[in-house]
Amino acid sequence: MNFAPEFLDEIRSRIRVSEIVGKRIKLLKRGNEFLAVCPFHNDTKPSLSIVDDKNFYHCFACGAHGDIIKFTMETEGLNFPETIEKLAAIAGLEMPSQTPEMRLRENRRKTLKDVNEEACRFYEKLLWSSAGQDGLFYLKNRGLSDNVIKKYRLGFSLGGRHSLKDAMSQKGIDLSLLTEAGLVRVSEQNGDHYDYFRNRVMFPISDRRGQVIAFGARTIGESQPKYLNSPETPLFQKGRILYGISQARESSSQQKEIIVTEGYMDVIALAEAGITNAVAPLGTALTEDQINELWRLGKEPFICFDGDEAGLQAAVRAADRALPVLKPGHSLCFSILPPGEDPDDLIKRLGIGAFKDVLTRSVSLADFIWDQEFRKRQTNTPERLADFFKRIRGKVKEISDRGVQEAYRDNIEQKIRQLREHLNGFEKTKWGNNSNYSSKKWHRPDPFDTGSSKINASNIMAIRQKQIILAAFINHPGLVEDFGEALGYLDFVDPFLDKLRLDILDITSMEQGLEVSEIQNHLIQRGYDKEVGGILNSRVLRHAAFARSNASEALAKSGVRELLSRIGKYQLEEQLSAAQKVVEQDFNEINWNRFTSLRAALVAVNDSSNVEDVL
Repeated sequence: MNFAPEFLDEIRSRIRVSEIVGKRIKLLKRGNEFLAVCPFHNDTKPSLSIVDDKNFYHCFACGAHGDIIKFTMETEGLNFPETIEKLAAIAGLEMPSQTPEMRLRENRRKTLKDVNEEACRFYEKLLWSSAGQDGLFYLKNRGLSDNVIKKYRLGFSLGGRHSLKDAMSQKGIDLSLLTEAGLVRVSEQNGDHYDYFRNRVMFPISDRRGQVIAFGARTIGESQPKYLNSPETPLFQKGRILYGISQARESSSQQKEIIVTEGYMDVIALAEAGITNAVAPLGTALTEDQINELWRLGKEPFICFDGDEAGLQAAVRAADRALPVLKPGHSLCFSILPPGEDPDDLIKRLGIGAFKDVLTRSVSLADFIWDQEFRKRQTNTPERLADFFKRIRGKVKEISDRGVQEAYRDNIEQKIRQLREHLNGFEKTKWGNNSNYSSKKWHRPDPFDTGSSKINASNIMAIRQKQIILAAFINHPGLVEDFGEALGYLDFVDPFLDKLRLDILDITSMEQGLEVSEIQNHLIQRGYDKEVGGILNSRVLRHAAFARSNASEALAKSGVRELLSRIGKYQLEEQLSAAQKVVEQDFNEINWNRFTSLRAALVAVNDSSNVEDVL
């Protein structure tokens, strides 16, 4: 809807900026102006200036600037017409006249909202009655309190075909309205009007302002589908609304964060745990409309879908949908849950802290897209690697905003350069030169299947030793401080174990002080979920007590030193000898650093002592 500039100016003239801002944050009077802590960034001192005479606010820290219209839109998550309607009411102004068709359509929408509200009250009342005890038992069994059940207005629908229809008819609500609202359907066989929702726990779906526009429902019995949404109506298009949006709006406007989960119960489980800024799409992949809706609540929403293949694919689709509509300052973050977990399961098993840790370790949209494209196909040949580069560059071209596209192009090209250096063994880190890595034939065998008939006994032992070394570094990340140099120079003949070795070193070099769970999660995010489990299983560590997670740091250090000495001392001595000759022939900083680094690595493993039960 368009508004005349004169009408907008009248709103601005009738309402002071300080009046609107002061409803949300505390103001400090300073002469003719006001100061306040800025709600648009993590402000530690009053940086927001409010000037009523000039009808604007301005933050001298983050640059936020605007009038009462912009402030209301950004802090309350309203669209432009909704904002004008709200401010007009505060100003005591009537909304501009509409055409007869517009008035008729709006009146019809209001009527349908009234019908949905009556249905919601009916379902709510049933849940708390003796007839709804099955539904209430289900919700209580899921760990929900009365407060959360009431906050989200959960309800119950009876199993009969006409329960809602009859109750609404008694209130004088016409069947045509019930049908248009998606609450009643008409049988094609006999023309009978029957309830759309039967024997289900009811989840009211509200718009931003908390008005009920549709319902989601979960079956109590064996009927299918398990989850059912209202059909699309003049009020409800499931690709444009998010479940929990009205409850999350207030919370997200304060925190400037929004969490996107997969379903109703995830949203409600998080609310039960005290996290009220969560929403969920309605059984569909996240759409462009929903992404734009999210950005009205927070600039970088967290996509936190279930930790299974379906959840990962849904996250990938969300990333693909976001690319064309990216704009400066707005993106998505991806919080990958552990395999097989959803937010509800994770919180119940490990507590709310575990879920918050997942959010803390979120990755950017750019990193998520890179990782997912890299995992799609092998890159073990020049042709496959070139195909990967082509695909990831193609993703960048999908971004419509030229400025964002340029920034992404720079980011991707940097990643490509780093990958090339990694594969070709350029000396990009302190861990040493792995110049022979690129010449290895890359494949993805099962590195834990040491029982294969194709592997002889000595190879079985060699592979097992490498597995134990890697397990020790995963279970005791602090070992990298003493033995990172040595591990960096070793050559693991098995190409897969060698790649895992490099990734472990890469992770531990980027972040200091990692916990065991953190390094495991990093590896899982890089696609090693099966392999991490294989390395850490009891079979591999049966005779390597020092590499287990419950081993003392002293035992772990002593055991790793012993094993590195066995499998790597000869390699390191050869590399050191070669490095010394290179220094003698061409003394420069790079060659000298390599020589001293190799010497330090050899010293680290030379001080070996016998450890019981190493192998």
